Amino acid sequence: MADDLDFSSPAPAAPKPAGAPRPAASPAPVYIPAIARAFFEAAGKEEAAPPGHVFFAEGQKAGFLSRDKMYFLVEGQVGLVAKGQALGFVKPGEIFGEMGAMTDMARAATAVAKVQCRVLTIDDKQFNKALQSKPEFALMMMGMLINRLRGMIAKQSGVPSAAAVKESPRVFEKKLLDSLASSLGDEAQTRYDRGKIIMVAGQTGALMYVVLEGRVAISIRGAVVQTVGPGGVFGEMALVDQSPRSANATAEVDCVLLGINRHLFLNLVKTDPTFGSLLLGAIAERVRNTAAGLN
Repeated sequence: MADDLDFSSPAPAAPKPAGAPRPAASPAPVYIPAIARAFFEAAGKEEAAPPGHVFFAEGQKAGFLSRDKMYFLVEGQVGLVAKGQALGFVKPGEIFGEMGAMTDMARAATAVAKVQCRVLTIDDKQFNKALQSKPEFALMMMGMLINRLRGMIAKQSGVPSAAAVKESPRVFEKKLLDSLASSLGDEAQTRYDRGKIIMVAGQTGALMYVVLEGRVAISIRGAVVQTVGPGGVFGEMALVDQSPRSANATAEVDCVLLGINRHLFLNLVKTDPTFGSLLLGAIAERVRNTAAGLN
């Protein structure tokens, strides 16, 4: 069942006596170290690093002879530095380097072993292999990234400028897009005429959308901040964390969209590692781009 991936809501509490005050619900933890470690152990390997070892450097990108890696710290302490300023420390049970590994962007910080360390490492090739057996990691990471993204959006003040409008990256190439549309069937497709409102900020999100044809404009506080073309996705944030929509979406031209509900989404993450990996990378890239726009 796909429900075994859904850890976004806390487990039901024991019944309270009639008339007893109902405590406020506490959200379930987004990051679960045991899930992260199991994922890394599924396809990665353990390495030792002496004090002063540089795991990766700010501005570094994977090359012909090197692959981007992400890390799970088993033992020790890792310092993170960007633009000459200390950002903080990674503690045992935490992951680091995930943003550079999940996007094509250069490393945003330098990571250095402060003491003798043991880490579990996984590269982009091993990543999809690990997702086959541990798909819950993808959903956990999406939740973490979306929390970060929602925080950034909340910090934005005023109306976004027209200069902020960007074309959303294509998540699914045509072959995979056609396969996804074929497997879900015509009933999952909806046509929207130009100017038609697709979703509104504050609404409960029942679907995420994949653009099959046309282009969709995403707006915040009345200003368009992003456009989404064929192969792009939108609306996945509310589907992952079940929070209200953070933006409006309107058909910029006549569109055909593929609607995916939460149950189907969880099944796709569980059964198709490529779907989870591509969507995770797209969300990570959106976080990086949003962060760059705030600086």
